[in-house]
Amino acid sequence: MRRAVCPGSFDPITNGHLDIIERASRLYDVVHIAVLINKSKQGLFSVEERIQMIEEVSAPYGNVLVESHHGLLVDYCRDRDIPAIVKGLRAVSDFDYELQMAQMNIGLSGVETLFVPTSPTYSFLSSSLVKEVAAYGGDVSHLVPELVHRRLVARIAERR
Repeated sequence: MRRAVCPGSFDPITNGHLDIIERASRLYDVVHIAVLINKSKQGLFSVEERIQMIEEVSAPYGNVLVESHHGLLVDYCRDRDIPAIVKGLRAVSDFDYELQMAQMNIGLSGVETLFVPTSPTYSFLSSSLVKEVAAYGGDVSHLVPELVHRRLVARIAERR
């Protein structure tokens, strides 16, 4: 079985994330989504909520498994015999950071990183930007799946 992992915080998952996951799902038998836990960050959504949203919006692909992970991504890969990490690249600035991570990961464990260029439609998109625009009342409905948009709007309203 060909397996890969798409890691991230996904707070929340965007159409850009989903584009990369969908493309990876066509290349691999199983795509693991590792929702990485960062104890130093307070997310808008809990890890459990993020997992549930990702499971729902990625269900049509049929070969996506969503889990959380705290620790090194290479340990997640080693524990599940995953030889490849799939990362979307939006711009050259992403490449600088992601190249360092890829070189570290292969040096630590032999896990390869495959870079997938983001669709131009989503080249500017990030979860942080979506949350900021939504918090100020901007329309982000075209940037996230409908289910995520409903929950995002509701969560922001709860915090006001």
